[in-house]
Amino acid sequence: MTMEKKLFEPAKLGNLTLKNRLVRSALYDGAARLDGGLKDEAYTLYSKLAKGGVGMIIAGFTSVSDNDRYPGGMLPPSRDETIPQYQKLVDIVHRENCPIITQLALTGYYRGNTQLDPTDMTLDEVHSVIQMFIDAARRAKCAGFDGVQIHAAHFLFLSQFISPAVNRRSDSYGGSTENRMRILLEIMTGIREKAPNLHLTVKINSSDFVRNGLDAAESLEICKALAKAGIDSIEVSGNSPSVPRIRAGVNEGYFAPFAAALAEQVDVPVIAVGGWRSKDTMEDVLKNTKIEFLSLSRPLLREPDLPNKLQSGACTVAECVSCNACYSLQGHCVYRIRGKRIF
Repeated sequence: MTMEKKLFEPAKLGNLTLKNRLVRSALYDGAARLDGGLKDEAYTLYSKLAKGGVGMIIAGFTSVSDNDRYPGGMLPPSRDETIPQYQKLVDIVHRENCPIITQLALTGYYRGNTQLDPTDMTLDEVHSVIQMFIDAARRAKCAGFDGVQIHAAHFLFLSQFISPAVNRRSDSYGGSTENRMRILLEIMTGIREKAPNLHLTVKINSSDFVRNGLDAAESLEICKALAKAGIDSIEVSGNSPSVPRIRAGVNEGYFAPFAAALAEQVDVPVIAVGGWRSKDTMEDVLKNTKIEFLSLSRPLLREPDLPNKLQSGACTVAECVSCNACYSLQGHCVYRIRGKRIF
């Protein structure tokens, strides 16, 4: 099977047109202050990413709740007063003919200072979470974002909610696959009502890789239901999103097998993240599967201009060595810091 797709060609992603098939996948980039405002460095970071040639940026990651407990530096679209700062960020990216989507996430739900397991939440609390995501999408629309991504991966709140390893509710939001994914469908429906023109995508685990967790078969079932309900695209990830020691042409694209199987069964674009490092491997995947787009995160921390370099032939392999030191450096690449280049 050969597909007529190229890495560097214009491509449609739902209602968006991208100049190539490379997407900057959302990651913790430490771009916000503790009060939720954007650091000046955030504008520099996203300007460099947009000028670096990527086809689309997914900004993040973000929290939809002021009461979340993730460390500072996470972009929070949870208050209207942040909208002007996001408008400035969006304008910077749009100047480079680059669409930008914001990722909507919740790391955990808190009743006061107590984090609750999804099983222990009241129905009103579940409904309040759904409303948080809808309200955040409304703010994203006001700020000019081209779309939003519902973060249902990496065992954050929504990922736990849809996982049978965590969600043991006995009401309409628990038990069966249909019930556990109901929260995603209701978030989707609410966003469509408030912001019908936003590109609506979801990031989801191909597997939880934990005992009794979401497995590939059930994830596939959920993805098919989301596609049927009108999701515009699906980004495939997993519960261990950043595998160390990735080597070009050896162990790249570790979520690609699931993404390829999913792309055969849904009629919406599938975006595959997971250790992409070489132009040859990425082009081979596009040529031999129905995967439409490939997303990168860690390589773009080290080389924001990697897409331009790959397209021009200045390089064929990313410099990122998958050391994962960026996790302890608030989204900075250790090699750029050593070279006194931050952002």
